[in-house]
Amino acid sequence: MQAVLKEQYVQFSIHEENYSIRISGIHEIIRMQTITSIPNSPGYLKGVINLRGAIIPVISLRSLFLMEEVEPTKASRIIVVNYRDKPMGIVVDKVDKVVVFSKIHEAPSQYGSGSMACISGIGIAAGELVGIIDLDKMLLET
Repeated sequence: MQAVLKEQYVQFSIHEENYSIRISGIHEIIRMQTITSIPNSPGYLKGVINLRGAIIPVISLRSLFLMEEVEPTKASRIIVVNYRDKPMGIVVDKVDKVVVFSKIHEAPSQYGSGSMACISGIGIAAGELVGIIDLDKMLLET
């Protein structure tokens, strides 16, 4: 009998909305730290951090999704992802859990423009609807 492997996702929250990223695209999850701003950068680019000697750009999903920025809390995290073999940080309000979706639906096409074009699907886990972010689409737009 063959084992069926289901893909795992890291579920996180932004402004009480649930999103997820494939766990295979995540390098690590770290606590918030001081972000050094970069003059004349796009609004969604919070700045850079020094992570063990590597300078990593950090973006805000709140800004990218046109949500109001808020001060980080104790629950805020930076999800460090690998994008084109380079690390990039993504600020989220809270990392919730690792999930395996029982079902994934296509994202509604009428919402597929602008920053929301990076939502590749809607996952269902434990009765919750969770937007699945396609890192390539999201970071290509940035």
